[in-house]
Amino acid sequence: MTQEPNHLPDDEFRWLEDIYGEKPLDWVRDQNARTETKLVDQKFLELEQNVLEVLDSEDRIPAVTKRGNFYYNFWRDKANPRGLWRRTTWESYVQDSPEWDVLLDVDALAAAEGTEWVFAGSQFLRPPDGTSYRRALLRLSPDGGDAITLREFDVETRSFVDGGFKIPAAKTYANWLDEDTILLGTDFGPGSMTTSSYPRTSRILRRGQKPADAELYFEVPAEHMLAQAVHDSTPGFEREIAVDVIDFFNYRNYLRRDGGWLPIDVPTDVEVGFHKQWLTLRPQTDWQPAGTSTTYPAGSLLAAGLEDFLAGSRDLIALFTPDAGTSLQSWSWTQNFLLLNLLQDVSSQVLVLDPAKNWAAAELDACPPLHSVDASAVDDEDSDDYWLVATGFLTPSTLSRGTVAGGPATAVKSSPSFFDASGHMVEQHFAVSKDGTKIPYFQVGPKDLTYDGGNPTLLSGYGGFEVSRTPAYSGTVRRAWLQQRTSDGRGGVYVVANIRGGGEYGPAWHRAALQANRHRAYEDFAAVAQDLMDRGVTRRERLGCSGGSNGGLLVGNMLTRYPHLFGAVSCGVPLLDMARYTKLSAGYSWIAEYGDPEDPAQWDFIRAFSPYHLLEPRTEYPDTLIWTATSDDRVGPVQARKMAARMRAMGVQNVWFHEALEGGHAGASDNKQAARLQTLSNTFLWNALTG
Repeated sequence: MTQEPNHLPDDEFRWLEDIYGEKPLDWVRDQNARTETKLVDQKFLELEQNVLEVLDSEDRIPAVTKRGNFYYNFWRDKANPRGLWRRTTWESYVQDSPEWDVLLDVDALAAAEGTEWVFAGSQFLRPPDGTSYRRALLRLSPDGGDAITLREFDVETRSFVDGGFKIPAAKTYANWLDEDTILLGTDFGPGSMTTSSYPRTSRILRRGQKPADAELYFEVPAEHMLAQAVHDSTPGFEREIAVDVIDFFNYRNYLRRDGGWLPIDVPTDVEVGFHKQWLTLRPQTDWQPAGTSTTYPAGSLLAAGLEDFLAGSRDLIALFTPDAGTSLQSWSWTQNFLLLNLLQDVSSQVLVLDPAKNWAAAELDACPPLHSVDASAVDDEDSDDYWLVATGFLTPSTLSRGTVAGGPATAVKSSPSFFDASGHMVEQHFAVSKDGTKIPYFQVGPKDLTYDGGNPTLLSGYGGFEVSRTPAYSGTVRRAWLQQRTSDGRGGVYVVANIRGGGEYGPAWHRAALQANRHRAYEDFAAVAQDLMDRGVTRRERLGCSGGSNGGLLVGNMLTRYPHLFGAVSCGVPLLDMARYTKLSAGYSWIAEYGDPEDPAQWDFIRAFSPYHLLEPRTEYPDTLIWTATSDDRVGPVQARKMAARMRAMGVQNVWFHEALEGGHAGASDNKQAARLQTLSNTFLWNALTG
């Protein structure tokens, strides 16, 4: 056991950090049994079945990715809990019941190999012109965690390639260089992984070579987060690109030129993108390029001719400039146009830019208020077709396909409505945080809501890593919360808070809650909770909150800093021990977000949002469920374990703990596990708030 720096507190529950140790797992089993005894009854099982019905629905939209003439999809349902990787043609896809060609049955593979495989994606080799896509690298996780095995697959023979590329389980990144060569980042042995537990080298692996013999291609310091090299196979623009991921928000980008790596000369907090002859740049802070008099605000999107930029020109084109209410969320190239996905006070807007017409912009008229719409290219090389996915809290998702300058998009698929929403409504409100900042939040509830403080209300949030919480339809939330009824006939109210630390208003909104300013995210969330009570929506005894991962840290702070505001807390796959988070799983990679506890000056502010260290004896805490997964190799299960153990040791009786033995950071590897997890959380909250 390593010695902690003198300024960090002692920890009597370090023994629970032995993830697969017999004693810790015995403790986990005891806690699981206690929690399931409390929650699992006939009503629970009925709700679990209702949730599973949503997750297994045959009427869900099968999301597809176009490769050549086929559309690929991964699908889970009741008959195929681990899933099918399959494909179809466009003519078949648009039918009510497409004919799918199954390429890989993951359940059959798991049974044949005795490993509970979880499909984690594929990457195709670009074929020679005029031929079909055939070879792919498949990513398979043995337990749902981030560590995956890499195996070469032939979609024509529907089998793994004999003697093909096969990389053992690790946190692995790979990219095709040519049909017999891949660029590989993985665990090559001692010294090959960063302190953040990701690959620190990218190497050239040729067919038939052992990974240990692969040629070093790109390398970063061990204290950086990740090394990654990729081959851009765009015809006419083939090139190798390398990225030194210093931390979550700082990168150095390189192009392979003349046998070496040529750096892209921008600050490390400028996001860099390559598309054909174009270079795109998105600064995370205000940026004045050297030798110019123009300052581009954080969150702008800029473009330049790549070769001109490399030659020293800083003649940049501003494609998007944010304002106080509008931010750029993502962008996608079609063959001839650029699509921008924007948020305007957390409602979507889509712009189409035409490089051939001096980047003239036009708005796609497809964005109703209080909804989320996302546009992306179908295939950026062979057409200007785009996908349009529209959804809302009460509006099931619709997938449409359109052509830029070709009129409105046409609906292709729609998700089913899992309950009658005619009696419900969505509203947007703004709370005022401690420092006067207005914080938007969405409220979903009955149209005839009684404002007497008696409504069971679930408040959800995230507030980190520039992640935006936008309107989205969830049949499970509807069935597990909105459709529930109290003894006096009240339904649930569901609320999503768009607090600082997220990306709803761009990089500045995120950076406002970094490190020493982390408290702002928690003050924002508490302000929304207080506003719900001030408006008469709910009261403390009927207000619960839930969050996972960084959202688990958020609700952990509600538990310890604002216990007087909540009647119940559901805290999932959480960060909680901020003294040791950098030593656990991938925690070192998040120092840019939270700070470094090994630095005494930084520990002073980190301790103020470390729930594990904010627990106080003789405090009345709300009912609390802490849940995690043994196989979570991103945050890991130990912070959740230790928090529950410390609370129990302090005499807190109303804390419960549950740990799934597989499922990774998502907490579930298949729909049945996901249904159990969602039912545990929602049943716990509903019972606590209405019992």
